Amino acid sequence: MPGRIRNFLTVDVEEWFHICGVGGPLAPEHWPALPSRVEFTTDLTLELLARRCVTATFFVLGWVAERHPRLVQRVVAAGHEVASHGWSHRRVYEMDEASFEADLQRAGVAIEAAGAPTPEGFRAPEWSINDRSLWALDVLARHGFRYDSSMSPLRLVGNPTYPQVPYCRHTAGGDLLELPPLVARRFGQQYPLGGGWGLRMSQATTVVKEIEARNRRGAPVTLFIHPWELDPSPPRMTLPWARQFSHYFRLRGFADRLDRVLGSVEFQAIGPWAAAGSCP
Repeated sequence: MPGRIRNFLTVDVEEWFHICGVGGPLAPEHWPALPSRVEFTTDLTLELLARRCVTATFFVLGWVAERHPRLVQRVVAAGHEVASHGWSHRRVYEMDEASFEADLQRAGVAIEAAGAPTPEGFRAPEWSINDRSLWALDVLARHGFRYDSSMSPLRLVGNPTYPQVPYCRHTAGGDLLELPPLVARRFGQQYPLGGGWGLRMSQATTVVKEIEARNRRGAPVTLFIHPWELDPSPPRMTLPWARQFSHYFRLRGFADRLDRVLGSVEFQAIGPWAAAGSCP
């Protein structure tokens, strides 16, 4: 329908064991020895999007791009945008400016070496550009990024006062378009309806209704998913309670619920929209 709002579907391409703040068997030094599922689960994601004729932005972790370049090539060949998820899957506020810049550059090299264009967008692991790490926006703008999707209007990972619609961030390095994830209110609190456990627990009709309400007000929304959420046989590890909940809660049936959402509203990749717009 001409003039209909098109929303943004984003995919954080990472392994099932890329969980912030968890050590022991899932510490980074053990990653190379853990069973990889990212090619299988990302291919499932590509198949789902192809069936629904949806184009998305894939925020690819540099660690994955280095090890699975053909996967990156399949994402590009399918017509999707490849953006950066950093290299090491570390929270941004746990790094200083120099280490973040090095992480960002290493991810860019890996993504381009795998056959994707230079990334124009970035998403931090665990939405970790917040009041503790706003300096990272200067770094992104200085390195030529056009947009960021790392600032969540949620208390646990961001700040409830952050805008809930795409907006412009003016930084010392230049301007960035910022795309927050969809959040909604339940029991008096905001929760992540646009991805993670909040999206997985919600019925497709609930998600579609909220998206359509935002669209009627003229605002597109951003959804985010992870390929490991579509795994029919996900590896299981014992995690701290909060991580156990956020990582495993209601995985069963998620692919079907997501499929119904994708078939009900319009989605697109971020890059073309960001290229056509500009900060006021």
